[in-house]
Order: sequence, then C-alpha cells, then structure tokens
Amino acid sequence: MADEPFLTRWTFQDFKMFYDDKFGRKKVAESQNGQSAENGVSNGSTSNVSSNGNGNAKNMSDMAIYEQYRIQGTRPMQSNGILSNGTLETPQKSLLPPFESADMRALGESLSRDIIRGSPDVKWESVKGLENAKRLLKEAVVMPIKYPKYFTGLLSPWKGILLFGPPGTGKTMLAKAVATECKTTFFNISASSVVSKWRGDSEKLVKVLFELARHHAPSTIFIDEIDAIISHRGEGRSEHEASRRLKTELLIQMDGLMRTDELVFVLAATNLPWELDAAMLRRLEKRILVPLPEPEARRAMFEELLPSQPDEEELPYDILVDRTEGYSGSDIRLLCKETAMQPLRRLMVHLEDKQEVVPEDELPKVGPIRSEDIEAALKNTRPSAHLLAHRYVMFNNEYGSQILQ
Repeated sequence: MADEPFLTRWTFQDFKMFYDDKFGRKKVAESQNGQSAENGVSNGSTSNVSSNGNGNAKNMSDMAIYEQYRIQGTRPMQSNGILSNGTLETPQKSLLPPFESADMRALGESLSRDIIRGSPDVKWESVKGLENAKRLLKEAVVMPIKYPKYFTGLLSPWKGILLFGPPGTGKTMLAKAVATECKTTFFNISASSVVSKWRGDSEKLVKVLFELARHHAPSTIFIDEIDAIISHRGEGRSEHEASRRLKTELLIQMDGLMRTDELVFVLAATNLPWELDAAMLRRLEKRILVPLPEPEARRAMFEELLPSQPDEEELPYDILVDRTEGYSGSDIRLLCKETAMQPLRRLMVHLEDKQEVVPEDELPKVGPIRSEDIEAALKNTRPSAHLLAHRYVMFNNEYGSQILQ
C-alpha cells in the first residue's frame, strides 16, 4: 500500500471537491438537523460584509456583484425564506447563466470577477456642460428603460451608441452616468478583457460577455477605446487571423442585439472614430459627438476646482475662460492643479530653508492664489486636444446622427 501512487488514493469525494473548486460549482452539505446550507466560501462567515484581507470590512454597495453573490450562500436561512436575523430574504438571479460547457463557465466566472461592478455613482450633475450629449444619451438609453411602452416598433431603442470626440472631454464619465441613472449592470470592457493568448478564447470571451449581459439585463456594455479592438479589417497583410476572428464575433453579437428586444446596450467610446471598421459603424447606430467644453462649462469647472474663499479676493474667472479656448476638461483640471501648486511651492521654499523639521500640527497654512499664479500656470500649460478638433466635426457631419436643435 505504501507504493500505491498518490492519485489512486483519491476518493470520489476528493475528486468532487477538486471539481467544485475548479469550476465554481456550489457545494451543498447536509447539516445535523436535516437542513441544507450552501457553503459558497470556506471561512463560514455569516456577516453581510466581507474582509479585504487587512481586516477592513467593505459594505455590500461597495463590493463587486461577484462578491455579493459569493457571500450570499454563507448566510444561514430558514426553510421559510427568513434569515436568522429576522429579515426577509429577497430572491436574486443567479450570477451565471447556464453555459454549454465547463470552459465557458470558467470564462464567465473570470469576466464576472473582473468586469461586473455595482453602480459607478456618477450623476449627470458631475459632468459639466455637454447638455446636448446628455440629452441624446437620455433619449437613447435612459428613456427606453424607464418608459418601455413608448419605444416599440420603429421607435425601438438604439442598441449601439458611439461617443466620439477629443480626449479628456468626459466620454467615460458620460457612460458611468448612464449606468448610474439607469441602475443597470455595468460591464467596463477594454482590449485586455476580451483578448486571450489561447487560440479561440477571444471569441468565446466575447460570446460569454454578451450572454452575461443578457442574463443581467438591463445592462450596459461600455467598450472604452473601441478602435483598439475593431479597426479597419483587411488593410495590408499585418492583420492576424485571431484579430479578424475576434472582430467577426463582436460584429455577430452586435447584430444579434439589434434583432432582439432585450435591454442590452453597447456604449462605445473612441478618440479615433475614423479608424473604426465600416461594419461596426453601421451597428453603432447612434453616434454622438462629445465636443470641447463651451465657455459656460469651462467657467463651471473653474468655479468648482478653484473656489474663491470668503476672506480672499475673487479669482478672475472671466480671464481664465477667455484664455482657455480649445482646452478639454482634462486640460482645465491640469491647469487648475498647476495654479494651486504655485502658493504651495512658495511655502515649500520657506520650509526647506529651516534646518529642523516642523511638526505637522505647527505647519503654516498655504497662502491664497495670486494673479501671477494664474499667469504662470497658463504659460506652463498647453491644450492637447484642439489640434484634431476639426476632424471630429468633419466626421460628425459625414457619419454623425445627432438631432439638430
């Protein structure tokens, strides 16, 4: 018996435990009183919070949906559907749909851990300006979910929406605001989420992604920098076969969304819309230009990032608005940061001249922002998005689908 190989000493229960850990099957253990409880985790925790490994508990609203489903099976529940603390257990949809194979289930669990998130908690008010883009997004995504009665037949909602414009204008924030307003399941996708080194897994990941989105509908699939995934096909001989298969599968899944009534929206963003394949542009029916901020939006940004103090002189917001024509929202934030650094630099010079270390409770207060600080920041900051702004306008005139005012 001592010479018997290790694998032959495995019992059926050992193999079953290994299989369950590998493919995420829930284990059901019979308790002593004849009742059964699901043991989704091995630590036996019965709390509605989970630890991040450092002893710090996280609230349910801050956890990924995967974590919420994972600890759901650890709460003891009586046979009448009431938890041990007296609260009523609300039935939840299963985390994963029934997949056709264990490989697809494993890919689905990977996507669920990394991609499915709770509400991004970004309100419309968090995005300054862009009123036309907000209006178009509301009628394309928000209203069909709130009032599905009106969006039938010819008025069926757009399933593919493209946000394009200069970098740093708020395309990603708009997508998060849509997910927050609609309370949809938010899938944040990038090229690394759906590209695999294993042959055939990239296409499977795309298929599993759309199956998960249908299972958790209403849901929003946000694909950031979509030009990195599906650029023009067949140009030259540099395109790899795996890349072409990935693009084809994405086009097929997008076409399937357009033929169904399921509330699954694909929201894509790009800084290079002219690089997208023509077939993908056809499936992204609603194309919305996210332009550089208008003067009113720039003033609102400056007033929020550089607020005037009650006992100090008001900052020259009019001068800042006039001097920042062509700046994006990201450029304005960098300008405000550079402006706020000027009085801190003066204070740091004063502190470095002292030989001893000043205690933290004795550190002096940072001085106010002066007019010369604004001039120095404007001199050291340059806009990064205005050079290609005219190309976005030309693309919008040719391919855009905005409704004229």
